[in-house]
Amino acid sequence: MALLYKADPARGEQWKALFAEHAPDIEWRAWPDIGDPQDITYLAAWLAPDDVQTLLPNLQVVFALSAGVDQLDLSRLPDTLPVVRLLDPGIGRGMCEYACFAVLSLHRDMLRYRQQQIESHWQAHRLVPASKRRVGVMGLGLQAQQILASLQNFGFELSGWARSEHQIEGVACYAGSAQLSAFLGQCDILVCVLPLTEQTTGILNRELFEQMPEGAALVNMGRGGHLIEQDLLQVLDSGQLSAAVLDVLQQEPADPAHPFWNHPQILLTPHIAAMTQPDSAFPGLLENIRRFERGEPMLGQVDRGQGY
Repeated sequence: MALLYKADPARGEQWKALFAEHAPDIEWRAWPDIGDPQDITYLAAWLAPDDVQTLLPNLQVVFALSAGVDQLDLSRLPDTLPVVRLLDPGIGRGMCEYACFAVLSLHRDMLRYRQQQIESHWQAHRLVPASKRRVGVMGLGLQAQQILASLQNFGFELSGWARSEHQIEGVACYAGSAQLSAFLGQCDILVCVLPLTEQTTGILNRELFEQMPEGAALVNMGRGGHLIEQDLLQVLDSGQLSAAVLDVLQQEPADPAHPFWNHPQILLTPHIAAMTQPDSAFPGLLENIRRFERGEPMLGQVDRGQGY
């Protein structure tokens, strides 16, 4: 029984050491040195190799080394092959830290003050109390709920939207396309943590932005595919939105000529909201392997119909 690792080689050394110490019965192999492909039972990867079914004929589980799986082309994986998301508590903590940083930066007008610093211009602006600032989160999965819990400490008026109904203490919850406009109409700061699916691709577009209050702001820490980038530039230029914090783009890394690099109303970070840490992720991965061996349901298994 062997596990094939296909991701960052430096982190791979950390994973290898953890398996050697805690699961010596599972042989560790790192792409592209796969050895005898007949031996490989598990694949832990950011991206699966092409024609995985032919290459790894005895593969039984794909473990995505990420909280989401949109980077995997599920249509190229056999329907009978389980795909499991990585349940790393470190990712949740990182997402909460980034969300708080981004929301507070927008709430306290830090992009404007950054620009004033560049221009050597000293001017204070009116401070809006957190209790008067409405923050909405798109997507109400586990990570989004952790983000909302973190934001509650600041006293923001919080709301959330998802495809299905949720009930979260202290959060006004909206559901489905029928309630999307009402949700957007009271978002001074909108935070996107949706999974990327066929239904959510391009959801952050001009039509959506125009349903938000004039001068609202955006945080996208979901996926670059959620955002129509030209639409964001248009609503920033018109004043419909005042600012944006973006951790993800359609194309990563961004081209040097990308207009987001030097835009005064955009704070751009290189997909660093959260990073998988082998030390915190390993226990969950090993537990799922043991669950599979015992014939028990694995935690985080992807619903192919929903795409997450």
